[in-house]
Amino acid sequence: MLFRVSGVPVLLAPSWWLGSLLVIVLYAPLVERLLPGAGAGLSWLLAAAFAVLLGVSVFAHELGHTLVALRLGIPVRRLRLFLLGGLSEVARTPRRPGQEGLVAVAGPVVSLILAAGCGLLLLTVPPGATWLLVAQCAVANLAVAVFNLLPGLPLDGGRMLRAGVWALTGARGKGTTAAVIGGWLVAAALLVWALWGLADGSQDRWLRLGVCLVTGWFVATGASAELSAEHRRSWPIGLELRELMLPVLQLPAESPVSDALAAAAGRGVVLVRADGVAAGLLDSALAERLAADSPASPAELAAEPVRADSVLLLSEPGEEIAERVRETPAWQFLVVDDDGRPAGVLRREDLRVAISARRTG
Repeated sequence: MLFRVSGVPVLLAPSWWLGSLLVIVLYAPLVERLLPGAGAGLSWLLAAAFAVLLGVSVFAHELGHTLVALRLGIPVRRLRLFLLGGLSEVARTPRRPGQEGLVAVAGPVVSLILAAGCGLLLLTVPPGATWLLVAQCAVANLAVAVFNLLPGLPLDGGRMLRAGVWALTGARGKGTTAAVIGGWLVAAALLVWALWGLADGSQDRWLRLGVCLVTGWFVATGASAELSAEHRRSWPIGLELRELMLPVLQLPAESPVSDALAAAAGRGVVLVRADGVAAGLLDSALAERLAADSPASPAELAAEPVRADSVLLLSEPGEEIAERVRETPAWQFLVVDDDGRPAGVLRREDLRVAISARRTG
């Protein structure tokens, strides 16, 4: 971890160094042509500076996503820089298309502001190495903004496209499908552009080929990953949460674990302390081991704590329930009604089996 911003850890993946080395190797010969009279040392130095500026530009871009997400109440796990890109990893999917659109557009807006600032600075810098360095910064930020506005996942333009289709149709899945197709088209266009440069003998053909191959691969695999994630998140039509819940039984937390285990047959058990606070859900596997050694031990010793992220609302949309269950490290979840009363217990495996059966049925 490099540091934290608003509590979000910023990480630099090892692949970032590989991507930066690739940029330096491919960009140094181009510097010699852009700056006549520059020696090999200055060319490599400016190429390295360009690689660093590109990394800083990507960081600023991703920071825009992170800060807007946090402002909208969407938790962010980490900000990660890798190869030729970066990623702000949000902890949950935006609940509304407007939130998705705002988080997506924040990055390109930051990049465009930085590009404009560097462009204005060029007016005050005399021609030479410094001018070229500032120009590199302007071009890097403009390139990051324009590239990310392309309408395909996992790029920001793809997320904006998804938000738009989602808002128009009311179905996030349709937006994802449209944006994934856009991502595959963007990857194909990058490959065509790289091959055109080779065929045309463009001066930057090798730089173009290297960058396009890496970014095209990134876009294509990212789009496919988004489609897979949407499939995992989707909730089969007609499936009701009530069908999957176990009936709930409340027992005193100090009950003998053997008694709690016997009462748990076919039911989810909420263990409640004397003050009315839930101690947790009975973990049957742990309870069986405890009962074998000490059947009179309090059942609370075999409880899985009830945390905020392991409580589901009976009225929550199915897609949000599926996403929460997938991302929360718990094997069972307490389901409550709108008044906060326990309505049942949902087991992770029961949900997985039901969703798989509906999809293959």
